[in-house]
Amino acid sequence: MYEDVQFDLELIKRYDQTGPRYTSYPTAVSFSDAFTEEDYRRAAADSNGDPIPGPLSLYFHIPFCDTLCFYCACNKIATKNHARAERYLTYLFRELVLQARLYDADRRVDQLHLGGGTPTFLSLDEMEALMTMTRAHFTLRDDDRGDYSIEIDPRSVSPEYIHGLRRLGFNRFSLGVQDFDPVVQRAVNRIQPFEMTRDIILACREAGAHSVNIDLIYGLPFQTLARFERTLDRVLELQPDRLSVFNYAHLPELFMPQRRINADDLPPPAEKLEILKRTIQRLGEAGYVYVGMDHFAKPDDELVQAQRAGQLHRNFQGYTTHGDCDLVAMGVSAISMVGDVYAQNEKTMDAYEAAVERRRLPIARGIRLTPEDRLRRDVIQTLICDFALDFAAVEDRWGIRFAEHFAPELEALQPMQDDGLVQVTAAGIRVLPRGRLMVRNVCMVFDAHLRRGTGGRRFSRVL
Repeated sequence: MYEDVQFDLELIKRYDQTGPRYTSYPTAVSFSDAFTEEDYRRAAADSNGDPIPGPLSLYFHIPFCDTLCFYCACNKIATKNHARAERYLTYLFRELVLQARLYDADRRVDQLHLGGGTPTFLSLDEMEALMTMTRAHFTLRDDDRGDYSIEIDPRSVSPEYIHGLRRLGFNRFSLGVQDFDPVVQRAVNRIQPFEMTRDIILACREAGAHSVNIDLIYGLPFQTLARFERTLDRVLELQPDRLSVFNYAHLPELFMPQRRINADDLPPPAEKLEILKRTIQRLGEAGYVYVGMDHFAKPDDELVQAQRAGQLHRNFQGYTTHGDCDLVAMGVSAISMVGDVYAQNEKTMDAYEAAVERRRLPIARGIRLTPEDRLRRDVIQTLICDFALDFAAVEDRWGIRFAEHFAPELEALQPMQDDGLVQVTAAGIRVLPRGRLMVRNVCMVFDAHLRRGTGGRRFSRVL
């Protein structure tokens, strides 16, 4: 299957720049402090008023981690004090009630996700309290056909905990691994033996999980091609349903934990790219399909089937089959996507608690999309999910003439066409196998906010 994506080292070097991951468009760097709680409330009311209101997707951010992984760029709080979770949940429950009041009760929750931080920092009793509270105020599914997922730190759970999560309704599990090499693990302060991960994955399967995902990171200190190949050997023994293979972005000026990583210990760019190349080959040879943007899945996986049917979507939870859902995100720094609005909660715990204490939604900033934003979001999401764009379909949806509306963008794609990354015809755009790794570059051509200079070095490198 790896023939669906081609690795061209010279082209990758030429196009390797910083750019958004497009979990949203516009991206979070374009959000405005002028956006208010009332703006969000209006968006929720508008979504209820749609002729056929869509289902909901819920996200809960659990920011706590027992230990600090030095590579991490997430919004998290490293602490050994598990009592902090109890206090946090009291505020999260209050926000949950405020959010639930905004949405009609008949809007079923088809997707639910807990991220972090480390969601499994919560005890099983606390997890049960969260799910009980959620079920009391939102309409959760009771047929196990929802997409209810949680991020797992194998160091923080037992097989019994996994079975408890399954009883609470979770049916998809994503495990952080990053690398099995002990030298690399010590360098990033994440000691996690293979056997520990294996036992938790076995527990997920025994509990009847719908799918298991493993996260890996390439570009970490002391990684070499030979060492990472051994990690891939162990990963393939575990046969995850999905794999996410992320590029480590070393930005110590933005993320303080990364200051504990010595830049001289990072693999040189050439070796880092060889690791990526070999990873793509190995996973392809093992039967995994490259979905896009670091994600691989088995051929029978829902993501692959949705992509083949032209029904794949992308949001703040990554690739998803639930593009019809409004995303209601709760917890510190969480970002909601409701109708034509993005709204982000306060990023610090003090500000988050203070807002909820005043019985207000803790929204700090956001953006309401213009018609042009919505058009460009459609184009970017279609390219990043389908690797193709049909001009006539876009024209029918938006009432434009594509070649006229996007004349500068089509001209800007010419060098990529000359390099064999894309094929542009009168009918549309196709991202070719050698361009799929650089699909972010293709999307960036249509990013009007990026051209205005927002973001800069806050974005990671494309590869």
